[in-house]
Amino acid sequence: MSTIGVATLDHTVQETSVWLKAVQDGLALTNRQQAYNALRAVLHAVRDRLPPEVAVKFAAQLPILVRGIYYEGWHPAATPTRERHLEEFVEHVEGELPPAFPCKSLAAIRGVFETLWEKIDPGEFKKVMNHLPESIRDMRSSS
Repeated sequence: MSTIGVATLDHTVQETSVWLKAVQDGLALTNRQQAYNALRAVLHAVRDRLPPEVAVKFAAQLPILVRGIYYEGWHPAATPTRERHLEEFVEHVEGELPPAFPCKSLAAIRGVFETLWEKIDPGEFKKVMNHLPESIRDMRSSS
């Protein structure tokens, strides 16, 4: 892997690569682009359902580069969305995934949630999940 020459940036590139590999392996995807697409779609769906102050606290748990992906296109004044059902959450993720994505949106959500549980402090992720509708919170336990 090439380096940028700035320790903090080199570290976040490496850390992001580890995260993408975890998503790729967890979902049995064929490449990192697909893992990026899944991670981005799920992070955006989570972010848009959180009150802004909770969304910001959650972002602080993410590697710098992943944090940038998370914040891409965010409109805090429009959050949290009024969507409160799992079906709407799945539709949001599906709408952000490219056509012909190799796995179902629900599987992508579960796989990204598993990576989040592994990579960030579980207590902090649980606090985030507690702000989401129960049907979404229960996704990890139902996988």
